[in-house]
Amino acid sequence: MAGLCEGRVAIVTGAGRGLGRQHALLLAKEGAKVVVNDIGANVDGTGRDESHAAQTVAEIKKAGGDAIVNGDDVSSWAGAKNLIDSTVKHYGKLDVLINNAGILRDRMLVNMTEDEWDAVIQVHLKGTFAPTRHAAAYWREKSKEIGGPVKAAVINTSSTSGIYGNVGQTNYGAAKAGIAAFTVIAARELRRIGVTVNALSPSAQTRMTEGLRELTPEQVAMRDPKWVSPTVVYLASEEASDITGRVFQAGFGRIAICEGWRRGAEVAQVSDPREAGRLFREMLPKVRKNSGMDGIELD
Repeated sequence: MAGLCEGRVAIVTGAGRGLGRQHALLLAKEGAKVVVNDIGANVDGTGRDESHAAQTVAEIKKAGGDAIVNGDDVSSWAGAKNLIDSTVKHYGKLDVLINNAGILRDRMLVNMTEDEWDAVIQVHLKGTFAPTRHAAAYWREKSKEIGGPVKAAVINTSSTSGIYGNVGQTNYGAAKAGIAAFTVIAARELRRIGVTVNALSPSAQTRMTEGLRELTPEQVAMRDPKWVSPTVVYLASEEASDITGRVFQAGFGRIAICEGWRRGAEVAQVSDPREAGRLFREMLPKVRKNSGMDGIELD
């Protein structure tokens, strides 16, 4: 039986370790040719070591798959463009882009530095925008060339910190919330050329989440990255060509489809601020409170 992604060419950013590595391995197992992109930075974004990407590629090839290493910095406009161009040059096409690269520089808001803010926004938000933008330009031209939809897919990486909110991560959470919004808008823009755009909010134990909470051995097993990747690989397949603009949560015992912001209780507008305040207070008990980090518990 052919693999779910047989013959598709997929880029996975941040694929040297953790979730990205697992995505790359499962994509290859399902028949995709994989570009393993990773600069090999530390969790805080410092340092460079491409050996991690090389190890992922070696593992894929040992299992009979096809993969290459790419060390471009996806948070750089030029680096992101080279990633897309070199993939097309090597494999002749591009079908799937999985934006997974990320760093952490957690700090309470009152202590956060400008560099801690800028670095996280750069890697996560620009590191999602830049590759997607260059891939979209390629797919637009391809659509014109073939005279129809390209059947391509983008899978971005959001987070519960972004869609629900987590203390100590205003930089990371803002970036991840931005990625969720970016996903919805890009999906609407690229639908006409046959590109789906979805996002994943993973629950997994990786080097970015180690030490954040106490976990039992059973909980660690449930947070293995292997439970997240099946959702990603399905969304990367042509079978998911009718699913777009969604944020999925996967891992820690569940797969869920997250619901976005919706307008709740409302009243007619008024000119008096005191009257507006009175109306707010009447409406507040009628609407759902914000979710907790589990997506259900209310603050």
